[in-house]
Amino acid sequence: MSMHFDERSGVVPCRTSWGLWYQTMEEVYIEVAVPPGTTAKEVQCVLESRHLSLIVRGKNILKGKLFGCTIVDEGTWTLEDRKLIRIVLMKSNRDAGNCWPSLLENEYAADPWVQDEMQKKLTLERFQRETPGFDFSGADISGNYSKGGPDFSNLGK
Repeated sequence: MSMHFDERSGVVPCRTSWGLWYQTMEEVYIEVAVPPGTTAKEVQCVLESRHLSLIVRGKNILKGKLFGCTIVDEGTWTLEDRKLIRIVLMKSNRDAGNCWPSLLENEYAADPWVQDEMQKKLTLERFQRETPGFDFSGADISGNYSKGGPDFSNLGK
């Protein structure tokens, strides 16, 4: 029985002053906590291929150059329960190695441990897609990602 890869399982969030962001091979997710009762009219969200701007009730929450390129037509934002804005960006480069170390250039960077965990998550996601039906529950992906990639020698033993 092949296991369906759950996009949310083992998600590695990078926490920020306004909320958090996380990523998969294909997408970058941004969750922004806003004042309860916020309406869509009070939200101005501009998504461009390399820029992002979010203004809520006239206040700049998030603005700057994205770390990587995104596909404009695929970007969306939603206001949930009038207290959470969720932005989903589609990466142009969907290679497992394209792990964004920060959301914006030089801003909202994941610390080294979180970056390492994010990269592990993307690598595992790629392997689960390439080898459907393989049980990854006991897989221990080890290796320092910043030094040339993971060691998969222990898989399947």
